[in-house]
Amino acid sequence: MTSLISRMLAVAAITFAGAAASAQESTNRVATMTDWNVFTEESPKECWGVSKPKESVALRDGQPATGIRRDEILLFVTFRPGKPGEISFTGGYPFAGGSTVDVAIDGQNYQLFTDGEWAWPGSAEDDAKVLAAMKAGTTAVLTARSQRGTQTVDTFSLRGFTAAMEDAEKRCQ
Repeated sequence: MTSLISRMLAVAAITFAGAAASAQESTNRVATMTDWNVFTEESPKECWGVSKPKESVALRDGQPATGIRRDEILLFVTFRPGKPGEISFTGGYPFAGGSTVDVAIDGQNYQLFTDGEWAWPGSAEDDAKVLAAMKAGTTAVLTARSQRGTQTVDTFSLRGFTAAMEDAEKRCQ
C-alpha cells in the first residue's frame, strides 16, 4: 500500500489538460510512450507505467450525473526486480464496500477487487491475464461503483502500452 501511495504522489502533478507539461515537473518520469508514462523509484526499486483515462462518465440511476468530484483516476502496472507486473487502479473515490471493478478489454472481461480507493486483480495469474489482454488490446474500459452509489465508466487508451510496459520491466530487472 505504501508503494501505491508513493506512486500516486509521484504522478499527482499530472493533469488532464497538461499531462505532458506537468509530467515534466516530476523527477522520476523516465519515458512517455504515446498515452502511457513510465516512472521509476530507487528505494525500494520499482518501475511502473501509468495512464489517465481518455474519457470518464459518471452515472446515477442510469443517467449522466453532473457535479461529481473525483481525485486522480489512474491505471498502473508496477514492476519490481524478479517479479511480474502488477495491475492497480484508483478511481478517484472510495469504492462501494465489497464491490468489484469490471474491466473490459476489446471484448474480454475481467474483475478487480476493491479496497478503499484502490482495486487489483485477485491473483498473480489474473494480473498476467489482464496484462496480456492489455498488450493485445486497444482500449480498457473500467466500470466501478462509488460508496455513494455513483457508477463510473473510465476509458483508457492502450496506445503505447506494450512499449511502456517493456520499458518499465527492463528498468526493474
